[in-house]
Amino acid sequence: MSDTSTLIATLNYFHPLSEGVQEFLKKHAYRTSFLKGDLLLAAGQVCEHIYFIKKGSVRGFIKEGDKDITTWITAENELVTSIYGLSKKRPALENMQALEDCEMLTLTLADLENLYLQFPEFNIVTRKLLERYYQDAEGRAFIARLTNAENKYTQFLAKYGHLSNRIPLKYIASFLGMTLETLSRVRKRLSSKRA
Repeated sequence: MSDTSTLIATLNYFHPLSEGVQEFLKKHAYRTSFLKGDLLLAAGQVCEHIYFIKKGSVRGFIKEGDKDITTWITAENELVTSIYGLSKKRPALENMQALEDCEMLTLTLADLENLYLQFPEFNIVTRKLLERYYQDAEGRAFIARLTNAENKYTQFLAKYGHLSNRIPLKYIASFLGMTLETLSRVRKRLSSKRA
């Protein structure tokens, strides 16, 4: 059995978990680890798992020609999977990559379906999680639509400040839709304003 206490505490935040749900998670969630640079999922594959990040950070990205575009970044105490393929088993649109060595708790989508069937109250947890992730997606879309590089980076810091010194700048720049040079200039300007 894996230590699921962090996962259970995180999910309890959204809706109290019954003893049955907690026992199910203890029995079915298993440990997985990925090294920095490993792909959790490649675009075009069908995702069969949902991952809870116990340690480390992960990004989503797409390829456009030789360019790779970071679409999201996340870290500890978050769940990651291919939302696009979650219910209909469609091939993923994005790649998921470990940005640091990661320790995960993993649940198969088949186990997740069984969890819904055996414990209907877990559907409430999932609905609230999806609402939260939809809000996060809306926040990312907002940042993407800003045209001023400094405003984009300021918004990034407001939401992801805890990751700003952990994530390589090239991925932050890609996430914000700017060049690495532009991001470096923005960071320099902002740090001189604070001085």
